[in-house]
Amino acid sequence: MPEGHTIHRLAADHFERFGGRVVRATSPQGKFTDGAALIDGTELTETDAHGKHLFLGFRGTGWVHVHLGLYGTFRFGAGPAPAPVGAVRLRLATATATATATAAAYAELRGPTACELITDGEKQAIHDRLGDDPLRTDTASGGGATGGEGAWARVSRSRTPIAALLMDQKVVAGVGNVYRAEVLFRHRIDPYRAGRDITRAEWEAIWEDLVGLMREGVRNNRIDTVRPEHTPEAMGRPPRVDDHGGEVYVYRRAQLPCHICGGEVRTADLAARNLFWCPDCQQS
Repeated sequence: MPEGHTIHRLAADHFERFGGRVVRATSPQGKFTDGAALIDGTELTETDAHGKHLFLGFRGTGWVHVHLGLYGTFRFGAGPAPAPVGAVRLRLATATATATATAAAYAELRGPTACELITDGEKQAIHDRLGDDPLRTDTASGGGATGGEGAWARVSRSRTPIAALLMDQKVVAGVGNVYRAEVLFRHRIDPYRAGRDITRAEWEAIWEDLVGLMREGVRNNRIDTVRPEHTPEAMGRPPRVDDHGGEVYVYRRAQLPCHICGGEVRTADLAARNLFWCPDCQQS
């Protein structure tokens, strides 16, 4: 499932291509026909993201809410849209030009968990049930600029392991399996430590790190979590080869040697997701 940086990147990509432009909307698959008909011929005025939820705002119509889930993908293209191939839930296309976008463009959504047209009130209800997002700066959504105060209030009272709390979208929105494993390793925190045993200083460091790492993820469109002294070039080791891309410390490195101590990286099931950590480095 895509992590929060991907969704924020998608919000920016949609606005870059379609912002301020009248779009043609269709649902070749047929599962979003009514919604597509309502936004067809309207202007995309705004895009937004909170955690793993994407919102596309259309003038006078409402918001298309998308949650990619495990299998959803967006594909962007330049030029006139070709004949659709496969199960395209939603296609946006435009040939109109603006001062900032002169080329025709299209986007195709396949396999999402959710694709629905919602009102402002329904959108706010989604925000209300989500936790703080390190990539948002609005105080109403507990974003990066607020220091994750709402998340800290829940973490500091909980007996639940910190690794599970970081994946709970009601606590921290947008963090997935990669970021939770990596940020806990970077701060040498045992993933099974209860939330209430995390100190305020540790939480502030975790939150600040998530803000920085996820912003880099948006910029680079990949997750890199190793510090400069631990890159392949600095350590003289081969680069990581993985379909998720990016250099990491422990994620999907079970039974491999830790980059720092050389001990074996472990994996276990926690809250129905694979957890990765180094028991030797993460003892605190």
